[in-house]
Amino acid sequence: MARILVMIPSGEVYDHDNVRWYQHADLASHINHYHNIGDAFVFDSSLKLLNFEKLDVLPIANPDMALIDRLNAEYDYVFLRGSNYVHAEMEWNQTADVLRRLKIPVIAFGIGAQAPVSGKLELSEDTKTVLRLMADSTASLGVRGTYSAEILNEIGIKNVRIIGCPTAFRANRPDLAIKLPALDSVKKVGITLRREVSPTYAQDIKRYLTFHRDLVKSLAGRFEATLMAQGEIEEKKLALGTPEQKEEAMAALRGNEWATSWYLDEAMEALYRGRMFYSDVVADYENLVRSLDLVLGYRLHGNLMALANGTPSIYFTYDSRTVEFAETFQIPSFDVFSGQDFRLEEHWDQARFDRFNTTYAQVYAAMRDFLVENKVDTKMRAPAVRAAVAPAIPEAERKVA
Repeated sequence: MARILVMIPSGEVYDHDNVRWYQHADLASHINHYHNIGDAFVFDSSLKLLNFEKLDVLPIANPDMALIDRLNAEYDYVFLRGSNYVHAEMEWNQTADVLRRLKIPVIAFGIGAQAPVSGKLELSEDTKTVLRLMADSTASLGVRGTYSAEILNEIGIKNVRIIGCPTAFRANRPDLAIKLPALDSVKKVGITLRREVSPTYAQDIKRYLTFHRDLVKSLAGRFEATLMAQGEIEEKKLALGTPEQKEEAMAALRGNEWATSWYLDEAMEALYRGRMFYSDVVADYENLVRSLDLVLGYRLHGNLMALANGTPSIYFTYDSRTVEFAETFQIPSFDVFSGQDFRLEEHWDQARFDRFNTTYAQVYAAMRDFLVENKVDTKMRAPAVRAAVAPAIPEAERKVA
């Protein structure tokens, strides 16, 4: 089995291929700091697709080049944990210098580009250099969708494969399919929250937050709802904090102009106090989504964790990332900025999820082909070969020659 390095991990590894946030035993050390546990979902899921005997981190900040030389001799490849790296503000530290020193392949494992609301995406020369060095080191570079592939093509990177995200395939099920139960049987619903958002990427903050608020209240009034946070400080404190920290969180929310104007009201405060979930352990989210009948909302990886475990999910798209993900997998989705009202009944349609089921199988195969093409020892099972069968034509519709 392989000896591998990871570039830009997100969390600490335990029991070989499980991930939790750093200093897991000491929540107090980071409850006042934001981190997106969704990044840990991707890291955890990546490890679950790989056969390896040894894992370490490739240093890119203040690297020791003598150490890099030793890593060349001791490891088989590096993978860059999939995330949103291709944007105007990305800082790579000394990554380019490290990659020039490396002799082993550096595999981009489902990376993505982020488009601004207005204007063209402008990448730094450092970002372009890092991406080209990775592409030159491997047979192919894996991206999450069409937009990301187009951006790389514009800077001359042609060996790109669209592979979605490892989180979708963490269960190693090429035949995964979402089958909808009757809507009136749905009782437990998870709502993935993203209260903090940037106007650089979301075109109308007022619409974003008021729609978010009304969606949460509507669903919580109809189902047994769990609010699923992924790292905002106030939400973490309300889920896991001391009584004093919970009050600090509510005070901070009341002091936030956006929240008080468009998001927080009496009903939301009650839901925030009584229905909030957060964990520093990826496995806890997996256990949660397995217990739910439906997961929907704003979080890209929280929703994808549900789908990977066979739980129906609906995306609420609001930026280029969420749109690209929904398109890559043909996930049922609703455009927050469409000006329309969301009606769950309209999306509770097996035909919509059958499009996801078909596309999922195709992207699963693309992900496995990508890993095989790059000589990665993978746990991903080869999809069963199924011959396409043309549907029978009803007698009344047959044309007579």
